[in-house]
Amino acid sequence: MTPLVSIITPLYNSEVFLEDTITSILNQTYSNWELLLIDDCSTDGTEALAFRYRDNYPNIRVFKNQSNSGAAVSRNKGIAEAKGVFIAFLDADDLWKINKLEVQIKFMQANNCSVSYTSYEQIDEFSKPLHKLVKVLPKLSYGKILKSNYIGNLTGVYNASVLGKIIVPNLRKRQDWLMWLSAIKKSGKPALGVPESLAYYRVRRDSISSNKMALLKHNYWVYKKGLGYSTLKSFYRMLVFIWEQFFVKAKLIVSTKPQK
Repeated sequence: MTPLVSIITPLYNSEVFLEDTITSILNQTYSNWELLLIDDCSTDGTEALAFRYRDNYPNIRVFKNQSNSGAAVSRNKGIAEAKGVFIAFLDADDLWKINKLEVQIKFMQANNCSVSYTSYEQIDEFSKPLHKLVKVLPKLSYGKILKSNYIGNLTGVYNASVLGKIIVPNLRKRQDWLMWLSAIKKSGKPALGVPESLAYYRVRRDSISSNKMALLKHNYWVYKKGLGYSTLKSFYRMLVFIWEQFFVKAKLIVSTKPQK
């Protein structure tokens, strides 16, 4: 029997994209999954849409935060409620290819792997391809991911039966990076990358990833607050991060636009 996979999806005013995201899960060739939707006090139709899917699919569960608390609180609530052997993550505006779980879980089982991630492609707010592929490194050590987050959260999966449930630090942004750092550290061995592109990351104009200066600030807090580094050490790690991000990691983003 295939092991249960718990999929954690935080929600906040996600009505525009949520239906496509859930559909990409419903279409998975891997059928033994549960979807945990955690609404962070949305003010649009997100909550009603989530409950509509819950009422029609027994493997979809919905939870709601008492107050708007951020993605970390939502993810932690989902992780606490998860029943799966494997825990996966998909934000409410991203998409999976139909064979994502099947390929990745088989890969993890075949390689005795506790943490894995995959390549993925970028799309715009209208689901049109941006012709950019984010390739993975074959292996990812703790030291390497400390330099920059190489795991697209929409692609990451960890084995909770081996590592236990990993609680996300309560930072408003970039808490997923800290989670993958913790997962790799707990596993005692590198995470493994699936070279196949298995997901679509939606690039939105209002997202933090589109604002480079805001991104740098939040990455600094990963080192300072998340890892407890001194101010001096945090600034040093940021210099390493900037180099890694813009001169090493950037080379993994390749064009898929057909040549004329």
